[in-house]
Amino acid sequence: MDYVKTLQDICVELVNNKDHLEVREMPSLDEDTIVLYVYADHNDISKLIGRKGVMANSIRRMMSVAGRLNNKHLDIKFESYGEE
Repeated sequence: MDYVKTLQDICVELVNNKDHLEVREMPSLDEDTIVLYVYADHNDISKLIGRKGVMANSIRRMMSVAGRLNNKHLDIKFESYGEE
């Protein structure tokens, strides 16, 4: 399963500046863990994280279901470009 594309498809619908949205897979020390970083503009990252992290937790929960199908643990982190 392409976790990067799946996460990108989820996040692209939630941001205003779609051109600055990027999802990358980073190396992990554990072969059963996949680390994904979501990069977007500061305002869009705020939307993706949501109040008290509710939106970010929902995204993580959806993606963890996909990971469980292949016995993988997904670690998703959100980072912003630009000004705060």
